Amino acid sequence: VDQGDYWKWVGVGDNYGWLRTGGKPASGDPKDGKGALWGLSWYGIRKANIGLANLDKLTQATTEERNLIEGQLYFFRGWFHFMLMQFWGGLPYVDEVLPSDEVLKRARLTYRETADKASEDFRKAAALLPLDWDETTVGKQTVGKNNIRINKIMALAYLGKNELWAGSPLMSGDVNAQTTAYNAESCQRAADAFAEVLDLCDKTKRYELADFANYTDIFYTYQQNGKIPGLKEAIFYENLADASGSRYRWNQVNDYVSKTLIQSGVKHYPTANYVDYYGTKSGYPITDPESGWSKEYPWKDRDPRFYTDIRYDGVKMAVNTDGSFKEDQQYASLYTNGLYRTTGGMEGIRSGYMMCKFMHPMTNEKDGTKGVNAVLTFMRLADVYLMYAEAALMGYGSPSGKGKVNGADYKLSALDAINVIRNRAGVAEVPTKFHTQTDLLNELRRERAVELAFEGHRFTDLRRWLLLDKAPYNVKLSVEFDRANDIPSQDLYKDPKNGRVVNWRYEVMKERNLSQKHYWLPFRREDVNMYKEFKQNPGW
Repeated sequence: VDQGDYWKWVGVGDNYGWLRTGGKPASGDPKDGKGALWGLSWYGIRKANIGLANLDKLTQATTEERNLIEGQLYFFRGWFHFMLMQFWGGLPYVDEVLPSDEVLKRARLTYRETADKASEDFRKAAALLPLDWDETTVGKQTVGKNNIRINKIMALAYLGKNELWAGSPLMSGDVNAQTTAYNAESCQRAADAFAEVLDLCDKTKRYELADFANYTDIFYTYQQNGKIPGLKEAIFYENLADASGSRYRWNQVNDYVSKTLIQSGVKHYPTANYVDYYGTKSGYPITDPESGWSKEYPWKDRDPRFYTDIRYDGVKMAVNTDGSFKEDQQYASLYTNGLYRTTGGMEGIRSGYMMCKFMHPMTNEKDGTKGVNAVLTFMRLADVYLMYAEAALMGYGSPSGKGKVNGADYKLSALDAINVIRNRAGVAEVPTKFHTQTDLLNELRRERAVELAFEGHRFTDLRRWLLLDKAPYNVKLSVEFDRANDIPSQDLYKDPKNGRVVNWRYEVMKERNLSQKHYWLPFRREDVNMYKEFKQNPGW
């Protein structure tokens, strides 16, 4: 979307139109159509409906087998609708096998009406699915290989997410009438669903937050014999087909590392204003006078996740085993006019920062990429804690708000849940000065930006908060600075956190000229022209 390549979302192009045309991708491999969110979601919905319509044919199945199949079908029908509606708004909710000999006349529902039907499917799924497939008769045939199968916690977690999204400012109105307020009732339902998830995890340990010492193992593994990352924190994974080897090599390492290390790839790097969301270890944003942050020592005493996610000036980037790397290649030269920023022209690291959340810090052409395995999670337990905090805060009206489990308050408040995530990272708890609903919401949003950085949540978060077209969220900044040069380079490279800089300033790289219409993606003309009841989104 940020590159303007909208058509890959809706199934247009050599490798993305195969579902509409009935053919195959140009490559001949159906997996290459996986970028077509629009077409593949409807494809999945039809598959789910065909399965549900034919459950009566399972005459030889046990009750457990039938429940497991039915529960998964309800989950995916709800999930694919949810994936569509969060980008396009309210839709017809297709809950039957559409006949091929009838003219379509299903009108678009409001977002709330679509969300209600998705919630119903998630609830049905949660009632039918087990906590752990290893504990079922069916699952015992594949013990130890059931981790990614759809289960009760996944269904409840997406029930909560669906309700929180429906209660968020963008969605709590509809595509034609927006409001800046949360819907408290929907947020309460979300908080209660998340509370049930967290309570089940507390009691069963089915999912657990990883220790911070193993934090990177949530996102990638390195020389662990192909082990899938995620530990017990990952709840719902992306498609694991071809999850290692060449896919990682070409889609990850190449794109995040300076051209001085790896020539190929289109370089992607975090903007300076995004990196500024990483506060200090003391728990304050760097913009707060009490944070102790200094433009002279900008990398010092930052949130520990800054050091796991971000590569900054002076950090070692390459193993110089054969002596061929020059100093400013081996160590990140990200000061203004440094080698990393100027090599490659427009593909130089213009913002002054690099990202390393999904790659081993020493992965480069000298070392190769053998042994690296990266898989993205669509939902992990830390996200559930933060969604619970938002839902409880806005649903129950205060930082002390709590979701309910079987009518009783869950043990954690909204504030407590945020602090659980901060405590795990070694960051001080939310300072007292932010213990109001408005201030805590701002800190919660900053916490989501940091904890879930680069995991694919930010675009939808900014949209649902109605911030996408607002300054400073529509601006991309670089940071410009010079090394103070009062520290010998060999000492700087030993401890780059204490590097001193001068002439610290920001420059605008790009400003997105977004407007109200950009909160919802447009439908293709051929879809909205099928019948008058299917309306285009406003402004398109």
